[in-house]
Amino acid sequence: MDPLTQVIVERGDLAHLALFLWASASSGLLAWTMRELARSNRRFSEFVNAIAKLNQMFGQS
Repeated sequence: MDPLTQVIVERGDLAHLALFLWASASSGLLAWTMRELARSNRRFSEFVNAIAKLNQMFGQS
């Protein structure tokens, strides 16, 4: 068991342990969500650029 977790359990301060675990999990979820949002934004930008290139290619014909 992690020493910090063990100290908290020994002190009987489980509410703080639960709060810490919840905050850690929600921070991790937020980081993952932001990374996925940035990735989807980049993909959408690439899609828009591809459509613009197609419009330029067929617009000059």
